[in-house]
Amino acid sequence: MRAFTYAALPMRVVFGPGSLARLPEEVAALGLTRVLVLCSPEQEATGHQVAAALGDRSAGVLAEARMHVPVEVAHRAQALAAELGADGCVAVGGGSAVGLGKAIALEHGLPVIAVPTTYAGSEMTPVWGLTADGVKKTGRDPRVLPVSVVYDPELTLTLPVPMTVTSGFNAVAHAVEGLYAPDATPVVSLMAAEGARALLGALPRIVADPVDLDARGDAQYGAWLCGAVLGATTMSLHHKLCHALGGTLDLPHAPTHTVVLPHALAYNTPAAPDAVTALGLGPAPARALWDLAGDLGAPRSLADLGMIEADIDRIADLVVGNPYANPRPVTREGVRRLIGAAWSGDSPTS
Repeated sequence: MRAFTYAALPMRVVFGPGSLARLPEEVAALGLTRVLVLCSPEQEATGHQVAAALGDRSAGVLAEARMHVPVEVAHRAQALAAELGADGCVAVGGGSAVGLGKAIALEHGLPVIAVPTTYAGSEMTPVWGLTADGVKKTGRDPRVLPVSVVYDPELTLTLPVPMTVTSGFNAVAHAVEGLYAPDATPVVSLMAAEGARALLGALPRIVADPVDLDARGDAQYGAWLCGAVLGATTMSLHHKLCHALGGTLDLPHAPTHTVVLPHALAYNTPAAPDAVTALGLGPAPARALWDLAGDLGAPRSLADLGMIEADIDRIADLVVGNPYANPRPVTREGVRRLIGAAWSGDSPTS
C-alpha cells in the first residue's frame, strides 16, 4: 500500500429522525448564548421553527441566503450578527445557508452549527465561497468548518423531489472527484464509494415514494460521506466547471452539477479507470449516471438551465485559465467539447 496522510476533520455529528429536538443541547454544549439563524427565503418557515426551538438562545432569523454567497449578502449577515451580539450561527438549509454561515465565521470567527435540509454536503467541508462581480472565489480555512452538524431526515421531507434528485447528484459529484483526487487515500476512497452507493440507491426510492423516511435517511447518510470526501480532497475539473458556470452565469447550483457530472466523469475516465470502477456503475459509468438522471426526471442540458450557446467559449476560457489538479490534462479543446455536449444535452463521451 502506498504512503498517505489523512487528517480527520474535527466536528460533532448528531444523526437520525427527530434529531432537531437535540439542537438546543448542541448550542448549550458549545457555550453559546445568542445564535443567529441563517436560511434562504424558501426555508424561512423552517428557520423560524428552529429559532422557536432555541428559545432565548435565538438572536433572530436572517432569511437572505442565496446561491454562490454574493459578497453583499455576506456583508449584511456579518453586520447583523455584530449588531445583535450573536456569538454563533445556526445555518438551516442547503449549501447557500451553510455558505453564508461560513462567510460569517471567516470574517468574525463565530462558530457555526449546521442543520442540513438538502444533500449538498457543504456542512462537512472547510471550503468557503464568495461571489463578487460575477466571479466566484473559493478557499479552504479550518475556521469555517461547522463545529456541529445535526442531520434530521424529517427536515428533508419538504424538499421537492426534483430538488432532492439534483441535490443528490451534487453530492455524488463530491465522491466522484474524491476517488481520483491527487490527495485521495484508501480511507477517503471507502467513504466516496459508500457515499455514492447510498445516494444513488436512495434517490430512485425517494422518487417512487417522497415520504419514505428510510430512503431520505439513507440519502442524508450518503450526503454526509460525500461531503466528508469533498472536505478531505482537492477539487478537480467538475467542480471548477460548476464554479465558473455558477459564479459567472448564476446558473442554479445543484442542477448545474447534475448536468455537468456525467460529462466530467467521461472526460476523466480514460485517465483514472481504477478510481472510476470503484463507483460500481458498470463498464460505462458516465452513461449510467446520465441515464439515471434522465430516468429520475433531472435536467441534462445547460441550455435548459438558462445558459446561452455564446457563453460556451467564455466559460471554457475561464476554466483553462485557472490551472488545477486533474487526472487528465485540461485542454481548451477538450473543455469546450465537454461544455458543448453538456449545453446541448448530448450523451457523455470521453
